[in-house]
Amino acid sequence: MRRAVRIGYSAAGLLIAAVWAFPIYWMVSTAFKSGKDMYSATPQFVPLHPTGDNFADVFGDSTFWQAAANSLIATVLTVVLAMAVAFAAAVAVARFRFFGRRTFLMSILIMKMVPSIALVIPIFLTLTEIQDASLGALQLTDAVPGLVIAYLAFALPFAVWALRGFVLGVPSELEEAAMIDGCSQVQAFRRVTLPLIVPGLVATSIFTMILAWNEYLLTYFLISSPEKYTLPLWLSHFVTTEGTSFGPLMAGATIIALPVAVFFMFVQRNLARGLTAGAVRG
Repeated sequence: MRRAVRIGYSAAGLLIAAVWAFPIYWMVSTAFKSGKDMYSATPQFVPLHPTGDNFADVFGDSTFWQAAANSLIATVLTVVLAMAVAFAAAVAVARFRFFGRRTFLMSILIMKMVPSIALVIPIFLTLTEIQDASLGALQLTDAVPGLVIAYLAFALPFAVWALRGFVLGVPSELEEAAMIDGCSQVQAFRRVTLPLIVPGLVATSIFTMILAWNEYLLTYFLISSPEKYTLPLWLSHFVTTEGTSFGPLMAGATIIALPVAVFFMFVQRNLARGLTAGAVRG
């Protein structure tokens, strides 16, 4: 009976995994199909005549490299700034009691509940006001720095809340023991607590990276110049009024997804450890 239950669970798991994985497989397989095979009346689940022409079209497009550079800059800046600010805020709310602490935590929760589309216009108006106040010295609209600020508005609430759980997961008694042994409070935190939070920092930075790397909606509203496009927005130029170039579109989507997949392979151990170490603690 137990064996039958295990087999049933395994079958259900495989079925769910297949449903989740099939769109990704179809995207990758389509990227290797020629136009004739792509529009064949009989769907080809395996490319019968694989070709790399679609990838050649993508790599031969100069706008792709510009969009890749913009995405890389925006993602790296977002992750670095989000981790620096969120980590300091998480330690403050997890280790110290101060006036307004509960209000701050509630505001984070509220920010996480607000749909992103509802914040697009306020963010755009705020960036415009700042740019006007600086008399154009700060180029924030239709610019990568403004995009980073917008990404941070969405990444920080999640990062602060997640990192707070990781910090709470490390007993403060460990720091107190280190201080009894002669460490200052900063040294105790750096030598005892910080190494234990590293998996949490890795997990949070990955989710922040995915948010920034794949963000489309904010970029669509905040960026208008093609030379400022990020990769998700760059994909939209394959959809025109004359039709959609599915081959290069699928090849581009595969290339965009590849860095995230490779990064996951390298950090999956830390990610799993981090997710079970305190990310769900409130």
